[in-house]
Amino acid sequence: MVDTVSTDQATGTGELQVDPALRAFVADELLPGLDIAPETFWSALAGLQQNFAGRISELLARRDELQERIDAWHREHGVGDLDAYQAFLTEIGYLLPQAEASIDVSNVDPEIAEVAGPQLVVPATVPRYALNAANARWGSLYDALYGTDVLPLDHELAPGYDESRGAQVIAESDRLLDELFPLAEGSHADVTSYSAADGALVAETASGRSTLADPAQFAGHRAATGDERTAILLRRNGLHVELTIDPEHRVGRQHHASVADVVLEAAVTTIVDLEDSVATVDGPDKVEAYRTWLGLMTGELVSEFRKGGETIERRVHGDREYTAAGGNPLTLPGRSLLLVRNVGHHMTTNAVRTADGQEIGEGLLDALVTATAALHDLRGLGRYSNSRAGSVYIVKPKQHGPDEVGLTVEIFEAVERALGLEPRTLKIGIMDEEKRTTVNLEACIAAAADRVIFVNTGFLDRTGDEIHTCFAAGPVVRKNDMKSTTWLQAYEDRNVDVALRAGFEGSAQIGKGMWAKPAAMAEMLETKGGHPQAGANTAWVPSPTAATLHALHYHRTDVKARQRELAERPLTDRRRLLEVPVLSESATAALSDEDKRHELETNAQAILGYVVRWVGLGIGCSTVPDLEGVGLMEDRATLRISSQHIANWLHHGLVDEQTVRDTFARMAALVDEQNADEPGYRPMSKDLEGSESFQAALDLVFSGRTEPNGYTERALTTWRQRAKSSS
Repeated sequence: MVDTVSTDQATGTGELQVDPALRAFVADELLPGLDIAPETFWSALAGLQQNFAGRISELLARRDELQERIDAWHREHGVGDLDAYQAFLTEIGYLLPQAEASIDVSNVDPEIAEVAGPQLVVPATVPRYALNAANARWGSLYDALYGTDVLPLDHELAPGYDESRGAQVIAESDRLLDELFPLAEGSHADVTSYSAADGALVAETASGRSTLADPAQFAGHRAATGDERTAILLRRNGLHVELTIDPEHRVGRQHHASVADVVLEAAVTTIVDLEDSVATVDGPDKVEAYRTWLGLMTGELVSEFRKGGETIERRVHGDREYTAAGGNPLTLPGRSLLLVRNVGHHMTTNAVRTADGQEIGEGLLDALVTATAALHDLRGLGRYSNSRAGSVYIVKPKQHGPDEVGLTVEIFEAVERALGLEPRTLKIGIMDEEKRTTVNLEACIAAAADRVIFVNTGFLDRTGDEIHTCFAAGPVVRKNDMKSTTWLQAYEDRNVDVALRAGFEGSAQIGKGMWAKPAAMAEMLETKGGHPQAGANTAWVPSPTAATLHALHYHRTDVKARQRELAERPLTDRRRLLEVPVLSESATAALSDEDKRHELETNAQAILGYVVRWVGLGIGCSTVPDLEGVGLMEDRATLRISSQHIANWLHHGLVDEQTVRDTFARMAALVDEQNADEPGYRPMSKDLEGSESFQAALDLVFSGRTEPNGYTERALTTWRQRAKSSS
């Protein structure tokens, strides 16, 4: 069943067929209070479809045309000479002339323009997680140290609160405070009380009174009032730390200075995701995701869940009030600044169809709905403010080159006109995850110079596109070996180089990819500090706890100073991006049967472990055990790289079809075992032919050669829709 909604016949937009759940959401939840009639909204959507569907189709056809020519070149030349390859890519218009870009973006919130810190990405289909992420602007260092592997644990924790573990946490917190906020004299471990006097920190010790070695690190304090406890506020590299004082708290009673918690400003920004981490295949699914974004914009989102036999209610946190060092009131945001990720240009949705039954562009629907929801924030109608600068931050993925970025700009301009927004209210985050964008990054930034607030890098999607682009050149290197290839190192460096030369410092975010191991926090602390050192003023983390710990890296590294240093280095040579990551003949011959078996099993297990949740359960992002049982935070990009890798080796004869099928059958039994306790789980191995999840996994591999850009959405959506119908 669909509802037919009338649109403005005078403009020739006709009628739209709208899923009833979506139509009701727009009329009953999205638009009330905005003085926008439903027919006006649907007319705007019909106009977007009429004006941009043809352009989108042309640009998608251009992608296919370029890929066909690249495939033909590789079939004739193999890897070929780098000079010849560069000349060929330039000739066909894939590689554009290098030109400097310079951004000029206004009305950008300081969380994006000025403050370096962690970034969360959260599926919009799970309100509880979205609230956790929004509230992760502030995180307990005590909890992060107590409950993770950062500190060694040599005994089983006592029920409730383990004082021995608490002593470990307190000692490590003292050490971190000495490192990041040293006292003029003595150690934080010696402090018996903290207070504020005359705009400065007062730290009493057995040896006398001390203060901060750098008085500017004192940001303010809060006196105990009502439910609020006494607090000391510190600041380093733009990030705040609160020492919460409460001698009656069980931890405060144990602490030598009654510090009940050390609270870090952590997830400065969060991307609410409508794309890779969700499984939305119809109108009701889209409504579920849109409702979360709307609830965050109004501040009315609520999630109830059972925990420990009790019903827990979660809401959006309010702001935090202090007295600044100079004596004036100081208000700090209590929530992460929220961005929203729409889907790419290539996606369509059956939630809305044209009068003749054609699915409309899903990205067009996303743009209009998410911007409309943000009107509640922009007009001050919500409980709390998101963007104090009056902007809406939309991350746009899967764009190929500057023409597609330019199309996004035009779409955003049209949405602004439809909603009566000021020009350039809708800002653009560019996902640097397609090779054609990477090699033309300057031009992509220039195409959105007055809107771009974000570029980032990501290993999985970018490598998936790399494999698909060079598919015909030969068998690619093993997946883990991709991390040491020339092109990938150049990609990570050049992304920063180009952004800094375009003026991102102090104006926009340069992002780095996800830490995929939610349980390995000690390893994350050891390694992810490389991201701010690389010049990134944000990087993705998988949980609020990880955000709290990753915030320590931004206290240790002054990213602004680091960016100024990096801006002096030579621009990474673009030619290095063109080096094709294929195995030489000798390296191919050296691969043993065991090497091939392990590579195939690793990829097959990763695909099945994710697909069985996406297709069978409608879970778009979760912690999935790998072949060794290590939990990895996975989203759709996992499938793109793994399916492209198997498809490439299959195409070049390193593995055969029967071996691939046998491996998937074997791994299905393993994945079933790993998910045996998952509520609602439907095993694959009992009926491989009848399992939509298993068939989707095979579809991803066996269509990988011909699937445009190696994307996974068609196969996933098709099989998820079948799974929903059958259940």
